[in-house]
Order: sequence, then structure tokens, then C-alpha cells
Amino acid sequence: MAPRKQPSERQRRLGAELRKLRTRSGISGDQAAAILDADRARISNIEAGRLDVSRNRLYMVLREYDCPPGAYFDGLMELAQDSGKGWWDEYRETQGRRALDLVELEFRATRVRAHEPSVIPGLLQTEGYARGVISSVEDDHRNLDRWVRFRMERQRVLAELETYHAVIHESALRMRVGDMGTMRKQLLKLIEICRMPHVTVQIFPFDMGPYPSHTRSFVLFSGTTPELDTLYREHPTSADFIGDGDRITEYASMFERLASLALAPIDPAAAPEAQGAGDSLSLLQHVLYELR
Repeated sequence: MAPRKQPSERQRRLGAELRKLRTRSGISGDQAAAILDADRARISNIEAGRLDVSRNRLYMVLREYDCPPGAYFDGLMELAQDSGKGWWDEYRETQGRRALDLVELEFRATRVRAHEPSVIPGLLQTEGYARGVISSVEDDHRNLDRWVRFRMERQRVLAELETYHAVIHESALRMRVGDMGTMRKQLLKLIEICRMPHVTVQIFPFDMGPYPSHTRSFVLFSGTTPELDTLYREHPTSADFIGDGDRITEYASMFERLASLALAPIDPAAAPEAQGAGDSLSLLQHVLYELR
């Protein structure tokens, strides 16, 4: 089988983890090739995600690399046997690799922590709001319709997560996307979606002043294996999928700090008299009042 030209993020991550384990165990590329009865080029392609490794061979390699039995071992085995197929298959001809990698990552995650400084996170957007955001970078109506449909499909994963926690800057509430009606529907959806017991949304207010990470958009994806958590950072023309443990710890600390500084979470069930002047729901309702 010829090496693939565009490995998925899951395939790249498995290869990177195998390279890390091989290096840590002190096994050279040539020694790894001997273990698999393969040539050195095949090992390089496996570690770059360009070639797959069978479940049986992966099991043998992990044992040779001194990877102990447990959640990490099992997580690597799952990455290898995962086909990468899902509802997003029908979009493979129209969406870029980055978008497909993102939805596959969302699909595998059990816990998502997101920080957005200027827009409502994609998983929480209404169709009208999503259309307004996407139209700022896509003016072809056919592509626009596909992207909006794709984003709405992504939101199905929200019900499957164990926890979803977003910290959204107040500027995202006030950034006008579409008309006032579009913004009202979007803000009302934020309130409604917080009725889901596993969803937490907090607003980081202007009054809190600057904080080093409040201008950075990032998402932390976690699963059953902490060693395979992923940091996602989006840029105007690219995106980073980062598996480095130190960087993930750094951003997890940033998120916890943001959450501690943000207003109390939106709680639609709270009685009016229980709402304080300094909670996320009160601020959101204030912005809604200004949109009348």
C-alpha cells in the first residue's frame, strides 16, 4: 500500500505517540523495523501517520516499547482500529482536512473545554448566526450552504458529551452578526442550551479587564485517556492540533483561570431573586434588553 498523502489528525497522533514511545524506550528506527520485519522507511511512514499498522502488530510494538497495560495502551489500540468514518463521510468531497479532523476529534471526546474571545462557539451557534459568521469568509452560496449544514450537523455531538464547558468573552455577545433578530435568537439559544445538565457557559466580562489568555481562542478535548488529550487552536488560514502534554497542561491552567475570573455560569432555572448582578445570565439578559 502506498503511503497516504494527507493523513488524518488521528493517524498523525497515533504515529507521533509511537515515535515518542520508541524514543523513550531507546529503540532505534532500524531496531523497530526489525521488530516489524519491515524496512526503515515503513517505520518512518507509520510514525508520520502515512501508513497504518495492524492491531496485532501494534500490540507487539507496544509491548516491545515497554508501554504498560492500562488506559493509554488501550487508547492507542483504539486509535489504530478506528476507521475514522462517521456522519461526516458525506462531506469528505466538500470540506477540508482540518474541518474533518475537528469533527472526528469532537466525536471521540468525552469532555470539551472551549474559550472564545469574539464569537459564539460553533457547537452553540444558531443556523442564522452560523450563516453570518461563515459568510464573512465564504461568498459562494453553494459552499456557504454546505458549511452551514456541516456546522449544524456537528452540534449533534453536544448531547453525547459527558461535559461541555465554554468561557465566552462579553465581546462575543456584543459583536453584531446578522441583524438584531439573529443576535437575539443566538443569545436566547445560549440560555436554552444551558438547560442541558452537562453544559456550562460562563461570560468573561469587560469589567474584569485584560487577562493574558482572554484574547486566545482554543479548545481542549479530553477522553478516557489523559495522555491522548488534544489542544486545538484555530488561526485564520490554518489550525493546530497539539498533543504535547506540557502545552495541554498550560492551556488547561489558563482555562481554569479564565473560568475562575468569569461570571457565574448561566443557570436558566435560577429564580430571578436568586440572580446576582454579577452572573452570566444577568449580563446576557442585559444585552438582550439592549437588542429590543
